[in-house]
Amino acid sequence: MRMLSLALSFALAGAAAAQQSPPKDDPAPTPQQTQQERQVTQPGNNAPVWREVQSGQPNYTSIPGRETGVLIQPQARFPGQEHRSTAGEAWRQFRNGPMTFYGGWLVLLVLIAIAALYFSKGPVRLHEGLSGRKILRFTLSERVIHWTVAISFCILGLSGLLMLFGKYVLLPIIGYTLFGWLTALGKNLHNFVAPFFIVSVLAMIVVYIRDNFPKWYDLRWFGKAWAFFTRGEEVPSGRFNAGEKAWFWIGVIGLSIVVSWSGVILLFPNFDQSRAVMQDAWIWHAGAAILYIAAALGHIYMGTIGVEHTYENMREGYADENWAKEHHRYWYEEVKSGKREGAGGALPAGAPHMKEKS
Repeated sequence: MRMLSLALSFALAGAAAAQQSPPKDDPAPTPQQTQQERQVTQPGNNAPVWREVQSGQPNYTSIPGRETGVLIQPQARFPGQEHRSTAGEAWRQFRNGPMTFYGGWLVLLVLIAIAALYFSKGPVRLHEGLSGRKILRFTLSERVIHWTVAISFCILGLSGLLMLFGKYVLLPIIGYTLFGWLTALGKNLHNFVAPFFIVSVLAMIVVYIRDNFPKWYDLRWFGKAWAFFTRGEEVPSGRFNAGEKAWFWIGVIGLSIVVSWSGVILLFPNFDQSRAVMQDAWIWHAGAAILYIAAALGHIYMGTIGVEHTYENMREGYADENWAKEHHRYWYEEVKSGKREGAGGALPAGAPHMKEKS
């Protein structure tokens, strides 16, 4: 009897233990079960739910689509950040922090440098003055393509600067109502002008690439570039000097590829790209655009008030012979010798669109 009672006691104890602790092969409790238990032991503590939300794992949603089941992105850290946070918050801190701070200072310093150069040295002037004879420098199609790129670039650049820096610069001055109208206008202009810019840049590459291949004499131009800006010392060059060629390859081609590629990703989110891809594309787009704008400011300065009588070349298509001889001697000699087709010949200064009769 004693042995039977001991066996019965052990059996009852084992059954009670089995009821209190789940078998080892039972699945782990779900976050929902953990949250339900937490509501009993720690009412108001929603940590299990938010850990699941921030895990980046998709949950159920009645709206099909990529990432529609992910409420909050998982944690991430962008360059310059010490601590990890959700990817959306990390991107926001990077946008309003390093990108805005360093990008704004870069554009401002370039403007200060241009102003200092102009007011201290003035424009680079012709040593011999105008000759009164002009030669064809840019055809009508070349000028149309150039101005299409230039105008669309200016619209994109100004609207982009407005969206990135406007709330720091303009909002305190003009107020929320006008600033809201301006940003809405800038966003729509940015979106609709961008395709024209992409197409016109492709056309510019095709038209201008022939005269932008590097030559041996371009190295001398880089060596004496500072003397050109400060003392007006000329370095012989072809149709485009080494600085213009660097602008063409790095800016017109390189940076245009980056801003166009990233801009298309941002412009057409219906391609089903993820939020992380959109955030990375914005960083590439904004970073390349700021560099593009900073370099373009120097190009605009040199093509307008930085070098005397340069703007007329792209406006009218013709260059004065003395200007061509001083700034682009090798190209001038090719034109005068007839080695370049469609040189245009020389004509009176008062009739820039009429070829001189031979």
